[in-house]
Amino acid sequence: MLTGLAWLALEVKYLEPARAFYEETLGLPIRERGDDELVAAAGETDLVLRRPSGLPRGGLHTHYAFSIPESEYDDWWDRLSESYDLEEARFGPARSLYLYDPDGNCVELGQQDVGGPGIDGIFEVVLEVEDLERAMAFYEALGFETVDEGDDRTRVRLHGPMALELWEPHLGIADARGGVHVDLGFETDDPTAALAAVRDRIGSLERETDDEIVVRDPDGHFLTFIGP
Repeated sequence: MLTGLAWLALEVKYLEPARAFYEETLGLPIRERGDDELVAAAGETDLVLRRPSGLPRGGLHTHYAFSIPESEYDDWWDRLSESYDLEEARFGPARSLYLYDPDGNCVELGQQDVGGPGIDGIFEVVLEVEDLERAMAFYEALGFETVDEGDDRTRVRLHGPMALELWEPHLGIADARGGVHVDLGFETDDPTAALAAVRDRIGSLERETDDEIVVRDPDGHFLTFIGP
């Protein structure tokens, strides 16, 4: 039903430190520049850096993961460890490193099967939710598949256009937290069908046109369904 992650929006207090981190430190090209918003390219997904000047706001303390080629991991670690106190985790044979951006978002760079060079997509986003079962039912109705429910039942992992983790409030790896009022854009062949699948579960319907529908999920996260 949902075919791709079009964007992830983060809230930033000041644009210049955010731009410097994402453009200069992480090497993301800036595609658009405005007075209150920058759009960086993370592969085929936009990373939107947005000052809190209206709705939807970007996400606060959002944990999310960039894809990097497996062969580049050691170079990223060596370079970033000169300025940042990194943490590392292993998931089977794959390694991920963790650091924080200037606004307190936990940024993961993980080994994935991507071409690169450099960051080549976003493969995971973590949302904070109040009721895990309710949030699972909502995203499963959109076509996500639950693949891991965690040992302590405070988190679940779903697969869809990217990996989506739903966390009840807690600290994860590198003391990361799930994002609040996160703004996500999803590509879909049929926005109307996506809305129909969750109409009885949404928090609110914000906008509806022929090729774009904006809703809030039960926890207040903004979701935009974008047609072809």
